[in-house]
Amino acid sequence: MSLLQVKRLGKSYDLETKVLKDISFDVEAGEFVSIIGPSGAGKSTLLRSINRMVEINEGHVIFDNNDVGSLKKKELRQLRTDIGMIFQHYNLVPRLSVIENVLHGRFGYKTTIQGILGRFTEDEKERAFYLLDKLGIGEHAYKRCDQLSGGQQQRVGIARALIQDPKLVLCDEPIASLDPNTSKIIMDHLQSIVSELNITCIVNLHQVEVAQTYSDRIIGLKAGEIVFDGPTPWLTDDRIHHIYGTETRELITG
Repeated sequence: MSLLQVKRLGKSYDLETKVLKDISFDVEAGEFVSIIGPSGAGKSTLLRSINRMVEINEGHVIFDNNDVGSLKKKELRQLRTDIGMIFQHYNLVPRLSVIENVLHGRFGYKTTIQGILGRFTEDEKERAFYLLDKLGIGEHAYKRCDQLSGGQQQRVGIARALIQDPKLVLCDEPIASLDPNTSKIIMDHLQSIVSELNITCIVNLHQVEVAQTYSDRIIGLKAGEIVFDGPTPWLTDDRIHHIYGTETRELITG
């Protein structure tokens, strides 16, 4: 069975607007999948429906044989330890150090008291330093996060997600706020480390060329519907035009 099954997913915020319409797809363990589409297509809503940061109105999300929508609060908290999340705007605690922010990724495994007191094992601390070194920012471990560049902060966000030991990582526009050179560094690190750790990755991207460079598979979303789903080489210029309704060259590095 696939690691993730999305079945006839629908999401409405009001009676007039349907943000997601009859979305269905499966993701296999170890796949690197990019979701592309114009602004307002529903990419973020879809991604956040997978870990129930957004509640769906219709359909089912089955992750690792669990129906995500039917889980109670405690069960959902436990499930989310298997789903890491990387955000566009990093979602770090600026005044805390890099290593403290990374270790926050272990909170799902802690009691409330352990979390408040910052009780982490030596193994957890060693793992945090290992991930920071893999991501090329080990020397910044004791700096406050607000002293780092945007690209460095995003690497802290990646380390925080990976220290959960997740089966799946969801990345919501992780390079949207970064320049092209920094974006390449982030995507290189992300692809390399999830491949090494055999973690499944789903990433929302605006840049079509980036999706084509890094993905095994691409899902194209338009007005809340899937209009393309296939291996990366199948994404032709005509199909890009169909997804975006604009000239391909405007999307390559946008």
